Amino acid sequence: MSKKLRSIVLVDDNETTSFLNNRLLSRLDVADQVHTFRKAEQAFQFLWGEENTPADPDAVPALVFVDLKMPGMDGFEFLKLYDALPDQSKAKTVMAVLTTSMHAADTARVAQYPDVEYLAKPLTEEKMEKLLKKRF
Repeated sequence: MSKKLRSIVLVDDNETTSFLNNRLLSRLDVADQVHTFRKAEQAFQFLWGEENTPADPDAVPALVFVDLKMPGMDGFEFLKLYDALPDQSKAKTVMAVLTTSMHAADTARVAQYPDVEYLAKPLTEEKMEKLLKKRF
């Protein structure tokens, strides 16, 4: 595995999925910290706050996984807010959609964001290794 990441954020309303992803990331030892959020609003607030800039730029996660289908703010709304951030706020973070949806309409909507990765659940060691090689 490549160098260890500062932190990874998981945004998924499904507790079991978050638990399994957390366990995988822990076993792979790919990040110093893993933060888990069940609500996209809370994750976005934690990451970029009111001013859309992180309170501590060094605390910004290297990687964010977001599910598409969630109650309240869904993954598409999260991506739209993320895309509107200033470039310096996005520069240190790789955004990845992690979803069960392989629906053509969903993949097309995510494809509008050229720097966003699209991964099908479940997250596996192989998918993680491939993502790390590609983006880090």
